[in-house]
Amino acid sequence: MLSVLKTILSRLEKIEKQLGSEVSGMSKDSVPLTSSPQDKEEILNIQHQAKSILIEAKDEALRIKREAEEEARRLRQETISIEQRLIAKEESFVNRLNQLEEKEKLFRLKEESIEKRLNEIEKYRNELIAKLENVAHLTREEAKNLILKAIEDKLKEDIAKRIREAEIVAKQEADKKAREILIDAMRHGATEYVPEYTVSTIKITDEDFKGRIIGKEGRNIRAFEMASGVDVDLDEEGVIRLSSFDPVRREIARVTLEKLIRDGRIQPVRIEELVKQTKEEIEKVMFKEGEKLSHAVGVYNLPADKIALLGRFKFRFSYGQNMIAHTLEETKIGIALAHELGADVNVVKLGCLLHDIGKVITDKEGSHVQLGIELLKKNNMPKTVIDCVAAHHEDIPFPSLEAVIVYIADAISGSRPGARYENIEEYVKRLKTLEDIATSFPGIEKAYALQAGRELRVIVDPGKMDDAGMTVIIKKIRDEIEKKFPTYPGQIKITAIREFRVVETVH
Repeated sequence: MLSVLKTILSRLEKIEKQLGSEVSGMSKDSVPLTSSPQDKEEILNIQHQAKSILIEAKDEALRIKREAEEEARRLRQETISIEQRLIAKEESFVNRLNQLEEKEKLFRLKEESIEKRLNEIEKYRNELIAKLENVAHLTREEAKNLILKAIEDKLKEDIAKRIREAEIVAKQEADKKAREILIDAMRHGATEYVPEYTVSTIKITDEDFKGRIIGKEGRNIRAFEMASGVDVDLDEEGVIRLSSFDPVRREIARVTLEKLIRDGRIQPVRIEELVKQTKEEIEKVMFKEGEKLSHAVGVYNLPADKIALLGRFKFRFSYGQNMIAHTLEETKIGIALAHELGADVNVVKLGCLLHDIGKVITDKEGSHVQLGIELLKKNNMPKTVIDCVAAHHEDIPFPSLEAVIVYIADAISGSRPGARYENIEEYVKRLKTLEDIATSFPGIEKAYALQAGRELRVIVDPGKMDDAGMTVIIKKIRDEIEKKFPTYPGQIKITAIREFRVVETVH
């Protein structure tokens, strides 16, 4: 930029000199003498104009020169300023470079010092290891193995502790979930069926009917007892009692006797006729009740003989619990559990429905479980259903999830409070007897009968009995209970607890 301005100024100076020489050449002295006055005046005007132009050119040249000089000064100042900033930055860069060099020197010194210290430490470490090996009579590898083993043992304890904690949490969650499932299943098991409990007494308004029932020389009552298979008791005033171990025969006798009282014609032939008629009616009633029970739980294709046997549940009671009500409730609970646990619903449904069918088979000897199994095998029922019936009292190990569900549903229905009736005095007496049997053995500190007598919890004195002795004494308690209670509803779980405690007090 400065060179350009200098070029402009030099050119202006040349123009100025050229104009000055031209004007000076046109002065008055140079005017020709032969010129006329007009020419002289014109020449003077021209000279005058030339001077004016020269003056203006000079002014313009001065103005341009001043502006060029001003611009040159400004550019010079900017150039100086830029040069100063560059010099400052260069100095700063040099300073920083010097600082970095100083830091690099310090770093190298520190690195050398650290390396020297590490060498000294490694030397000292090797000396210590050698001394330890000499003192402990162990090589380095042997010592390493000992340390690793100690760490491993410690880790085992920590891992075992964490596993125990996780198991406790998992068990709590599982118990909570199991309770929720069981509660939901019991809610589904609620039934609207009202059991018709067998009435073994008939009230009469006229005592003369008793004489007519007895008949001449007792022939009517003998005919009635022989045809119905029940015993008739007329001793109580206003009441006739019928007794028989077979609830179906007792129901047939009750209905027949009510018909005879209404009809008034009480004689052996009429008695036999009404007993036969009532028996047929009761069979139809039981068949309809069995069909109703099957349909209530969604089973529609059972053989007629099984439906008839299920109908006998109407007049059958187990510890005061009507068997139709029990079977209906148990099957609904089992179905709900099967849905919740992903089991085969149809197998559970049939297992619950038929689990007690052996109880109404009265013409054969054997337990109701064995009789039920034989009947189902004879009718070619699926093995999975037969297994559920076989395991519902834990006579065999549970062969499947469905068998476990049938067992649980049966326990819920039969063991819940209020399901089965027992005299309160007998109930308390039985629980007290269970506790007395346990505490009669030496080394037993306390005993508690829990869950309506289905669990006996025994507290063992740890100072008088060890673990092996506890195992022996529990078997003796079990044998004694079996002798005392040859037959018992459900099962009794005996749990022995032996806890040894040491207590110290810090003051």
